[in-house]
Amino acid sequence: MQQLQFEAAWDKTLSSQDRDEIQRIFNETKHQNYSTIAFSPIREAINHKEELLITVLVHNFSDNPLIFDHTRLVYSTEQGAIAEKVFSLPALSIPPHTSMPWTFIFPKETYVKKNSPLNGQLQKK
Repeated sequence: MQQLQFEAAWDKTLSSQDRDEIQRIFNETKHQNYSTIAFSPIREAINHKEELLITVLVHNFSDNPLIFDHTRLVYSTEQGAIAEKVFSLPALSIPPHTSMPWTFIFPKETYVKKNSPLNGQLQKK
């Protein structure tokens, strides 16, 4: 059975409102076991460095731990891919049958800037 888990730093700093929203998204998506890995969108933002921040709930539906070691992720909208980067994140290890929120940061040179909300999907390629 899928479980929701928070990385230690997230667990300490997450507001109760954000925690409730993540729990709601988890409850709505935890049974969508259509692949071994899925990303459920939480929010998107641009920070002061003009980096694109994509926060998702990462679902590891597999029987193996999920690690991001030279893993290419693409963020796409209806207009196609707008961000792409290879991630190596030693701090992010998601146990089997576990979902965990995470923010993936795309530096400004790795994405196409859009003026409107993107409402895209993150995918492992």
